[in-house]
Amino acid sequence: MISWKLPQLAGLLRTCCFATVMLSGSLGCDQAPSATPPPESTVISSPNQASEELSLPDPAPALKTPSSDNRPHIVAFGDSLTAGLGVSPAQAYPAQLQKKLDALGYSYQVVNAGVSGETTAGGLRRVPWILAGKPFMVILELGGNDGLRGLSLQETRSHLDIMIRKFKEAHVPVLLVGMKLPPNYGKEYTDRFEAMYRELATTHALPLIPFLLEGVGGERTLNQTDGIHPTGEGYRIVVENVLKSLLPILDTSKHDSSDRKKQARNIAPSSSGGSNVSRRE
Repeated sequence: MISWKLPQLAGLLRTCCFATVMLSGSLGCDQAPSATPPPESTVISSPNQASEELSLPDPAPALKTPSSDNRPHIVAFGDSLTAGLGVSPAQAYPAQLQKKLDALGYSYQVVNAGVSGETTAGGLRRVPWILAGKPFMVILELGGNDGLRGLSLQETRSHLDIMIRKFKEAHVPVLLVGMKLPPNYGKEYTDRFEAMYRELATTHALPLIPFLLEGVGGERTLNQTDGIHPTGEGYRIVVENVLKSLLPILDTSKHDSSDRKKQARNIAPSSSGGSNVSRRE
């Protein structure tokens, strides 16, 4: 269990969030970085970010990745922790994950679909947009902003549940990312918030990253001055947390694909018109 070292931060953050809402109409606690995306991973942004909580966005185009890249897409779908608020795009976890997968010999394109300030309500509206890009799988990291704002856990859970169901209906595997809250929000609320992810993972038989910021949350040297968003080094540890759950999925997919190819070769018709099924005595 991570012990947060800046307990007064959460109250201050919540105050800042509401002040931001009053002054600018934006419902996100943070703003998306404007740095130019790096070549290592594809970075996308959602249309109408500033008004997502106020009105439904217009239909969005599908995720765009380099046309020459035919690798299956792993979509990192989340909020500012995925977008990489406060660090260069190359230091955000999707870009670092891309480099790690490349080094390990896995042929996948990691797409950064993180939006700073995103809630589960906004994420739910983006699901058709994510699916239009025909992802191989989705790493679902949402709910942290809901919790920091003290929103209804019933609504947050419902939004996540619907998102998961939509991905499953489209046969897109989901790696669910769990989050934790500072203790300032009260033991009952924080316990229920953390349990929500475990319960959803059990209900839908999903792999779960228990806490994205394990080993990073509360560590001053691994976080930016806000005490919430990791530094580039912090994101390096985040990538290791993701890989622990992601690699078994990719390895299983690789084996399944290999088995299907073998089966296809075994039942391929021979030149004489018969079946070339291998037989065992």
